[in-house]
Amino acid sequence: MSRIGKKPVALPSGVSASVSGQTIEVKGPKGTQSFTATDDVTLTVGEGQVQVDPRGKSKRARQQWGMSRTIVANMVHGVTDVFKKELEIQGVGYRAQLQGKTLKLNLGYSHDVDFEIPDGITVTCPKPTEIIVEGHDAQQVGQVAANIRDWRRPEPYKGKGIRYKGEYIFAKEGKKK
Repeated sequence: MSRIGKKPVALPSGVSASVSGQTIEVKGPKGTQSFTATDDVTLTVGEGQVQVDPRGKSKRARQQWGMSRTIVANMVHGVTDVFKKELEIQGVGYRAQLQGKTLKLNLGYSHDVDFEIPDGITVTCPKPTEIIVEGHDAQQVGQVAANIRDWRRPEPYKGKGIRYKGEYIFAKEGKKK
């Protein structure tokens, strides 16, 4: 039994949800999001909440049950508030700056990295070593933050690179003579 799937998703005031077939559409003050669930789960809306139930006892149905409920909960959160990922840049000369819809990264390569910011995502750089990624779609915010981080992952010897704020990097000891 899915502990997450059993909980209904509460709809706050100003948020409405409608189901047609396997597609749920959530409307709120910040926009509209939709999700098409697999045939392994049933979506029902009633009394200010969304309930997700499995259609069988198969392993796949149980897997889809918890995942679908979490996606619906993220959609409800996304139409009322924003998701946010914070990145830190560490390293001598490593920095980031915003130019229109392009994030320019100096990461120790022979050239600057130009990262195009997709629609629906807001990127800000309060400091040259800080990047904040915000948006209403949890999956897209996480993917954009991961794509930025992939340009220079933190290395374990000096810790240089792009890391999530608060991320712990296991430091290795260097060579000894």
